Amino acid sequence: MSFTRRQVLTGLAGLGVLGLAGGGARYWLGRPAETATHDYELIAAPLDVELVPGHKTSAWAYGGQAPGLELRARQGDWLRVRFINQLPEPSTIHWHGIRLPLEMDGVPYVSQLPVLPGEYFDYRFRVPDAGSFWYHPHTASGEQLGRGLVGPLIVEEREPSGFRHECTLSLKSWHVDEQGAFSDFSVPREAARGGTVGRLSTINGVHAPTLELPAGQIVRLRLLNLDNTLTYRLNLPQAEARIYALDGNPVAPQPLGKEYWLGPGMRIELALRVPAAGTELPLRNGPLRLATLKSVASSESAGDWPPALPANPIAEPDLASAETLRFNFEWTGAVSVNLEQGAAHSFWQINGQAWDIADQSCAERPIATLKQGHSYILELRNLSQYQHPIHLHGMSFKVLSSNRRRIDTPWFTDTYLLGKQETARVALVADNPGTWMFHCHVIDHMETGLMAAIAVV
Repeated sequence: MSFTRRQVLTGLAGLGVLGLAGGGARYWLGRPAETATHDYELIAAPLDVELVPGHKTSAWAYGGQAPGLELRARQGDWLRVRFINQLPEPSTIHWHGIRLPLEMDGVPYVSQLPVLPGEYFDYRFRVPDAGSFWYHPHTASGEQLGRGLVGPLIVEEREPSGFRHECTLSLKSWHVDEQGAFSDFSVPREAARGGTVGRLSTINGVHAPTLELPAGQIVRLRLLNLDNTLTYRLNLPQAEARIYALDGNPVAPQPLGKEYWLGPGMRIELALRVPAAGTELPLRNGPLRLATLKSVASSESAGDWPPALPANPIAEPDLASAETLRFNFEWTGAVSVNLEQGAAHSFWQINGQAWDIADQSCAERPIATLKQGHSYILELRNLSQYQHPIHLHGMSFKVLSSNRRRIDTPWFTDTYLLGKQETARVALVADNPGTWMFHCHVIDHMETGLMAAIAVV
């Protein structure tokens, strides 16, 4: 596959429309003066943020904040974003969960060349599905996501959803010490196990915030796990909440229950009936408080539960004719004696193959080749004692069954949290041609072998 470089930016001249010129103005997302080529300009650049009170953290930000600015589009419309790289190293943007053409997928040396410092790249694609999605690099992922290069992408339904109020909550833990300095994003000993966990949890970049919601209303909460590693055990004790969508796809409204396990890269949309004014509800990760939801007086009449969200236009797999493919996710056993010095780099494999993150030719050897338009059942077998949120680029798949959990109603997703020693069956129609990444979204699992390519021809 051949590539051509996009125009090289020679400096910040001409970018005044973004608020970059003069006075040390912060970078932000704005409407460009010339809208014939793109709708938004999104800059990635260093930014000091205050995660630990009284201390600065040298983060990397999209649009002047970390996590990045919320992007919005309407289902069926074009999203046209000019990504401008003002980082000290190459980067790209992958649009997690969006079914788009390969050349817009943001994977270096597979769909595009890395965007070098000072360059830009125009991403242009239709958004076929409504829901909660997100964006992040697929270059040096551990560090770049770890430094803050993550952001929500919300695709609104074509018609009104019935929700009058909504709130986006970007969940992320940071690898920082007590002074706000970054610690290691990946420690080999932890990468060979459950993954390297950050120490400071935040929602929308703030630790344990208090979020005000209108009393008596039904509020749509969009919760996105933008973390490198952490699986959240989300719970809202004493709250009346229902699940409306999982990973960008609607489900029949159902009670949240005791808790929901949200792995890295996964999203959940809840409808919350906000209690009487002055009430505070804890949003928790297991026993740990992530945020306080505080109800405030509202002049609006009390809301009622909206109807189920309309299904996205995803092709239904033909299970009767589907071919079954099996994928084993397992530990390689190739662990160096001296783990702390990082001598080992390959801890994980899929079907006996460990992805080499430094080998630009890995995608030329896909682990499976699917025929376009055909249906497939993928049997996902986790042969380890650790969870793996398995993510597929470019297509959505339907969760059918599991040997570890009861699945009464199958649902479509792009990321499935495969529990320890779990075997799950998912199905899809191979309807998007190209070479697509298939990987664990615990980033240091991905970067130490747990990734493969699937080709659709």
